[in-house]
Amino acid sequence: MAKALEGVRVLDFTQYLSGPHCTAVLSELGAEVIKVEMPVRGEPERVAMPKTPKKESYQFLSYNRGKKSVTLNLKAPRGIEIARQLAAKADILVENFAPGVLERLGLGYEEAKKINPSIIYASISGFGQTGPRRNDVCYDVVAQAMGGLMSVTGYPDGEPLKAGISLGDYMGGYNGAIAILAALYHRKMTGEGQSIDISMQDGIWAMVFPDRANYFDTLEVPKRFGNKLSSSAPFGAFNAKDGYVVICTITDAQWQKVLQAMGREDLAGEERFATRELRTRHMVEVDRLVEEWLKEKTVDEAIAELKKYQVPCSPLPTFDQVASDPHLLEREMIVEVDQPVSGKVKLIGSVYKMSRTPGDRTMRAPEVGEHNEEIFGGLLGIDAAELEKLGEEKVI
Repeated sequence: MAKALEGVRVLDFTQYLSGPHCTAVLSELGAEVIKVEMPVRGEPERVAMPKTPKKESYQFLSYNRGKKSVTLNLKAPRGIEIARQLAAKADILVENFAPGVLERLGLGYEEAKKINPSIIYASISGFGQTGPRRNDVCYDVVAQAMGGLMSVTGYPDGEPLKAGISLGDYMGGYNGAIAILAALYHRKMTGEGQSIDISMQDGIWAMVFPDRANYFDTLEVPKRFGNKLSSSAPFGAFNAKDGYVVICTITDAQWQKVLQAMGREDLAGEERFATRELRTRHMVEVDRLVEEWLKEKTVDEAIAELKKYQVPCSPLPTFDQVASDPHLLEREMIVEVDQPVSGKVKLIGSVYKMSRTPGDRTMRAPEVGEHNEEIFGGLLGIDAAELEKLGEEKVI
């Protein structure tokens, strides 16, 4: 099948998670991604936890599949010269160094634009390329904290919590990919390249704020609600006899269906629960009704009753149950990839189910410098003798 980004070349100066995740999306959709690594085996990114039995990083394998690896010492003058040659032949450059690093090396956006006026130059960082926090070191948990997510996550009487995954990194990667695709379309229409500035803090704040947007009206600091929703009830995970049941009600009609499932039609006209706003105000009472009903129900029994009345609901499976979910398996969200070192490794499948140009995550991750000859020799025309010399000088 054709691929959506076939013919698009990406120069990838990224490491760890936010940047590699961004370029992994582009690779998955068909772009040629040239990943630039330091000419040293066993780089930290390649051995990050958790590891396969052969000591390769699952994270690296997941977010670098389908890319081409070249090695290049960007601190060597010849190395940055080659990087500039690659930039001249790229459609997109993606980097997630600390702000200013590539500028100091001679490959910031202004320099790249001189080499390649139509280049799309995407920078992903913790706090962005501007602002007073621009130079602060940022990891995912810092982005979650400074973006407001931790202030609204956790139980009311407990400590603030981060999400159980690196959400700041992932959103930085996704937002980078979205902006790049928009910039590609703009370039198709106008011929213009541009720079893109993605902040992990911005991405978290943009997700947190809409559900708490009334803050500027009330000036009341939002509370943490655990698994509940701050603006509706019943909503969240509730205890049954043998596990948890997730119930989600937003509309008044859904509340009436919950009452039918619980056999409490006698409360159908109860004024305290008549609207979403009133149910939120009386959340403790609403939740207590659900909890009382579930005390004598197994998860399966409760789910069967709720589904009978089309109440949005689910069990709360453990991780191993999700990993063997027949629905996810049928949708090929777990694929087996054959890596040269680790052998067959189970990794995540593609979320992009597209009828003409589906995403492809069945490709393997490259070995360090595996594509040096193809890219430096084939794309840039550097001959074998020069490549050997560059290797001896540790430029590649």
